[in-house]
Amino acid sequence: MRRLNLKSIWWLPVAAITLAACGGTDPVDDVLEEMDPPQTEYIEEGEELEGGEGLEVQGEVDENNEEEDMISSITDEEAEEIEEEKGGTVTESAMTELYLLDRNGYVAAQTMNIPRSSNEVQAAVEYLVQGGPVTEMLPNGFQAVLPPGTEVLDSEVSNGVATVDLSEHFAEYHPDQELQVLQALTWTLTQLDDVDRVMLRMNGEELTEMPQNGTPISSGYTRGHGINLETDNVSDLVDTKPVVVYFLSQTDDLQTYYVPVTRRVPNNMDSYEAVVNELLEGPALMSGLLNDFSREVELLDNPQLASNGTLTLNFNEALRSQLEGTAVSQDVLNMLVLSLTEQPDVRDVAIQVESDDTIMVSTGETITEPVSRPTNVNTGEY
Repeated sequence: MRRLNLKSIWWLPVAAITLAACGGTDPVDDVLEEMDPPQTEYIEEGEELEGGEGLEVQGEVDENNEEEDMISSITDEEAEEIEEEKGGTVTESAMTELYLLDRNGYVAAQTMNIPRSSNEVQAAVEYLVQGGPVTEMLPNGFQAVLPPGTEVLDSEVSNGVATVDLSEHFAEYHPDQELQVLQALTWTLTQLDDVDRVMLRMNGEELTEMPQNGTPISSGYTRGHGINLETDNVSDLVDTKPVVVYFLSQTDDLQTYYVPVTRRVPNNMDSYEAVVNELLEGPALMSGLLNDFSREVELLDNPQLASNGTLTLNFNEALRSQLEGTAVSQDVLNMLVLSLTEQPDVRDVAIQVESDDTIMVSTGETITEPVSRPTNVNTGEY
């Protein structure tokens, strides 16, 4: 089994990077609101996204000291050893997905190296506060979601539930951002071990609904409530189920990252086929999201899930849209794996083209085995 090898997307002041998992999905019945999506741009066949397919961004290079060349492929442990050899002070840190607001109003993860803490919940939430310690680390076009001055008064984890007590500043978020606040908190905290649900308090009082628009949260919030919800074209929520698919976005300086979107599909439709169909359909008009699939791409067979969790997809030749029709776009591969491994039974994804399981990627790499989900999303290197 091969770990998803994603291209360099963000330069972060960190050493090592791998990619992240997002959780499974449950039915979404109590949240029907949707963000106003900002313009769909389609990548024509044969084109690549600007911004560095397969790039590996390096730091400043000192010709007399190779240790100054801090490429993103070294591990945290190696980085600490380098600091120790230089006589520096080493602060233990951990790669953590922080769900932030991008310039289009979408909640998207950025994986950052933050100091380790005995209270992981408190540490993660503090890095979601505007004007807090995340400020100097924010990628271009991103902002934290919690109002300035928000403090974590207390937090605990019990039976899969993280309960967070926040100061009164928490209630000062903009009403239009209520769902984004909930989603960012939930998806950030549920990446932690033993956390499946988030409960909120404010000044010691349990919150049964959100302070601004009254979104119900008495039973807590989970990843099953979705992220970046799209329900405009859904007339019957009862006969539909949610799926999470990942599209592309870019910053003003053409740095690429992946954005999860929750859509609803018919209950009687195969979930894996539904995910592929939504990816091929592409992002919503005026969303600002991007799609790297050729319009001619089709599934030739029904998706096949093996007992070991490997999902096999067989596409037509149109999937090879790069390098004069010989290679699959790295972004297409990443979107497929990220989206399909959101399904609870899928461990990895085997891609075939006309039943051929030897696939060349636009980076020049050849894959011959299933690709597994990364450990962290949008880390700076894929």
